[in-house]
Amino acid sequence: MKKMDKKSLDSDRVGRLLIMFAIPAFISMAVHTLYNVVDTIFIGQYVGRDAIGGLTLVFPIQILSLFVGMLAGVGGSSLISRLLGADQKYKAERALGNSFTITFVLSVVLTAIGLANVPLWCHLLGASEATMSYAADYLHIILIGMFFMTFSFTLSSLIRAAGNAKVPMIGMVLSAALNIPLDWVFIGLLDGGVKGAAWATVISQIVGVIYFMSYYFVGKPELSFAFRDLKPDWKIAREILIIGFSAGAMVLSGSASAIVVNRTVIAFGGDLALATWGVLNRAMMFAVMPSIVIGQAIQPIVGFNYGARRFDRVLRVIKISGIAATSIGLLVFLAVYFNPGTVIRIFIDDNELIDLGTHAARLVFLVMYLIGLINIGATVFQSIGKALPAFLSTVTRSVLFLIPAILILPRFLGLDGVWWAFPISDSMTFVLVLGMLIPVLLEMRRLNSEQKIKSEETSSLGTVQKNDIESSGIAA
Repeated sequence: MKKMDKKSLDSDRVGRLLIMFAIPAFISMAVHTLYNVVDTIFIGQYVGRDAIGGLTLVFPIQILSLFVGMLAGVGGSSLISRLLGADQKYKAERALGNSFTITFVLSVVLTAIGLANVPLWCHLLGASEATMSYAADYLHIILIGMFFMTFSFTLSSLIRAAGNAKVPMIGMVLSAALNIPLDWVFIGLLDGGVKGAAWATVISQIVGVIYFMSYYFVGKPELSFAFRDLKPDWKIAREILIIGFSAGAMVLSGSASAIVVNRTVIAFGGDLALATWGVLNRAMMFAVMPSIVIGQAIQPIVGFNYGARRFDRVLRVIKISGIAATSIGLLVFLAVYFNPGTVIRIFIDDNELIDLGTHAARLVFLVMYLIGLINIGATVFQSIGKALPAFLSTVTRSVLFLIPAILILPRFLGLDGVWWAFPISDSMTFVLVLGMLIPVLLEMRRLNSEQKIKSEETSSLGTVQKNDIESSGIAA
């Protein structure tokens, strides 16, 4: 796999660059998604549906580790890509160091708050008598390892921003390759239940972080840092946090909506509906994964070329990625929509859950193919430093559309109201993102046209001057 550098980002064909970044990003995201999915499969097969319900309740807090990871990782990646495109390597190194510092401070704070009262958080999340012990046991261990889960995401994003997609892929594959056999040992052989699943995840994440850090200290990183770069530079940190918050806000809003979904599902369908939602939620991870992968792949390409004012290349990569994400989304939708029972049986063989899940999946996945362009739009806004559109494109689905729909629709449609809330919110978010993306694309087309005209005028002037000189020489 060829290593991407400044020359490649500036001159290689956009389609080739997209493939070179997308392949390792796909492998990385696939194995990252496996963490929760594999845990759920083992828990479903060895423990039961109440344990799946416990894991589902904890998930909103667990994904908060991604909040810090995206805050520093996505914000730092966007800034680093643009600084490298503008040939400001020193500032890019400062951004790298400050991203590390932000991740360290915030992950420690988040862990401390979580460990202060685990049973309270489980109660607030809606745990019943049947699911409380599972939720508390799993959450306590996950919080202990949250520092490493956060750093793993941040490091993979920052390394990819500097043009190296291979190292993040290897690190994530290494973690997943360890997580699966550890699940089998701790849950299957040692009968560790949800505690075993949690320890398997934490240990595998620790190994991943060790690998990523070894790359900076003993490898040959495209962008290195000195310890002085860890000192907070408030101007750089502010820009990282502003852009990163748009991505982090997506996680926060997703966590909030997950809590609302969990509590509403319990209220209208009980623990069976909660376990069903837990399985569908894991399946949704795989459904949206292709568009997230393509978004990760275009981030360094868009950021670098936007910083270098190569608007023609930015427009091309957006076009290609939009078509690819939508096409793949359609294929995934067709596979899940027409055969949801097979997907659910991968997790658990429970007839009641399969019957309810089959009906729910056909509603939840109804317009899932629109997610592709939504994620592409959000990534474009983050990559070019458009903080407000980036923020709106990531939080409106959960906060403005999904949560109100979940609070209102079940009052009229019962449990089906929860399932209908997803296609409705996805459709409305698609319209919003498209409405914000089109003006940005038109502006880049205008700037690109102006550059072409200016370049042609400069070229014509140079030709005229050359002809004048030659004419003067002939006359002489």
